[in-house]
Amino acid sequence: MTTLFYSVVTSLFIFTAIFYKSQIHNQIMKKIYIIEHLEPKLGKWVLIEYKHISKMIGKRNLWFTNIKHKSTKLERLGKCFKESVKELNLKNACVLDPEAKKLLTPNESKSFNYFIFGGILGDYPPKKRTRAELTRFMNCKSRNIGKKQMSTDNAIYTVKQITLGKKFKDLEFKYNISLKMNKYLDLELPYLYNLVNGKPLISKELITFLKRKKGL
Repeated sequence: MTTLFYSVVTSLFIFTAIFYKSQIHNQIMKKIYIIEHLEPKLGKWVLIEYKHISKMIGKRNLWFTNIKHKSTKLERLGKCFKESVKELNLKNACVLDPEAKKLLTPNESKSFNYFIFGGILGDYPPKKRTRAELTRFMNCKSRNIGKKQMSTDNAIYTVKQITLGKKFKDLEFKYNISLKMNKYLDLELPYLYNLVNGKPLISKELITFLKRKKGL
């Protein structure tokens, strides 16, 4: 009976050790996507993109930093920090910046736990705000995902695909997409979009918003 008892206890101990080792491993391998909010306010367009991102990668994997005022809308989408990401002193972090010299690769992406993006509404032509307002203040590596400007949701989708083992050159994109507003009007968006099942990756809610903004 005593031998059986110790055998059971030993088995339970080994099982518990393996379980916790597995949990720790999962925590280490977990990728967190951080958006450093750099716009003066949380506009409708930005919020729609953030909602799209949360749906794509999951609330638990998304952080918002530099949120100066409490936002229940953002808290529904991810974890919010009043502090800038510059103050968090994260290890194994990478800033995604079109001006970075090196391209993010699947192999290198394994070494990063945090991917940091500038929460910026795109300008045309680009004003290189990520470099000016974020990258130069960060004590971590920076990588690009191509040199063309993407919306934040497309940038995060691209990085997610790279972490899953796809090379940037093997992803499909379309630059400068045209949205049909009505039978007479098209809206040009001069950014780089992922093609998913042959269609540009853009939130349906954003298309509806743009139509309303045009009074259509």
